[in-house]
Amino acid sequence: MFRSRRPVRRKGATFVIDLDESERKVLGSLLDELRGLLDGDPNDPRIRRLYPTAYAEDPDREAEYRLLAHSELVEKRLATLDVVAETIDRNTLDEDGLASWMNAVNQLRLVLGTMLDVDEDPDPVSPDDPDAASYALYEWLGWLLEHMVRALSS
Repeated sequence: MFRSRRPVRRKGATFVIDLDESERKVLGSLLDELRGLLDGDPNDPRIRRLYPTAYAEDPDREAEYRLLAHSELVEKRLATLDVVAETIDRNTLDEDGLASWMNAVNQLRLVLGTMLDVDEDPDPVSPDDPDAASYALYEWLGWLLEHMVRALSS
């Protein structure tokens, strides 16, 4: 099981990424899907957690904010995905590279969590649940993100 190893660890000023080829392929595929969502409809409910409401009580200010800020936020998110795509096959990253990976993995978790309607205290998922694989993927992304944070803070 994936929990018995450390996929990310600090080695001096760099970070060692210990993912096998299949894990890197899954991550790359998920990032491609996320890129498609970011390039798509800004009102897609799957990406709502990536762009939380800034002015909930003022729809006019919210609309203005979205008009002004949304494209810049999308550009920054896409730039992060570009960094990860360029480094997906590397076994070491610098701190900026790891920060991009953390950001991308967090974006993936937010989108997947939205799609699965995950809350702060999720119930155990039955292996027979049609979304069991997606929940396992969500858990794997959380595990990976946790190890990135630990490595960065060590």
